[in-house]
Amino acid sequence: MEKIICQPIGIIHTPFKEPAGIPIQPAAAHGINGTVTVFTQYRQGLQDLDGFSYIILIYHFHRVQKYSLKVTPFMDNQLRGVFATRAPARPNHIGLSVVQLLEIEDVTLHIQDVDMVDGTPLLDIKPYVPGFDYHETPKIGWLEKNIYKLKDTRGDSR
Repeated sequence: MEKIICQPIGIIHTPFKEPAGIPIQPAAAHGINGTVTVFTQYRQGLQDLDGFSYIILIYHFHRVQKYSLKVTPFMDNQLRGVFATRAPARPNHIGLSVVQLLEIEDVTLHIQDVDMVDGTPLLDIKPYVPGFDYHETPKIGWLEKNIYKLKDTRGDSR
């Protein structure tokens, strides 16, 4: 298969300088503000984005150096398949967060509920649309017994 190469379209800025202590999901980062600086050559792509309350940020876990197909997730103490987790040590180091869009000033997006390290390279932005993206979910696998830990769990150097 042909190699896939992605180029950043911007940089995510947050108060978190290191992975340690970061909320592990946007739901646990409620009220934490950040910004996204979109590179000027992508400015036109921001047209009409201000009509959405939430956006999906797709980004590169640039601080992760390796991956494992089995990981111990933040809210558990058992080894799990990486694809059954949200762990950052993934084969392609791709992260995804749904954040609240507060305001757009030229190429700067003001966002809330950030759960990524400052300086994270942004790969793409998509509007969050409940009719497309929300599903009633009766099964959440191993997380069912651990989801209550979300608000108090913070990232480390994984």
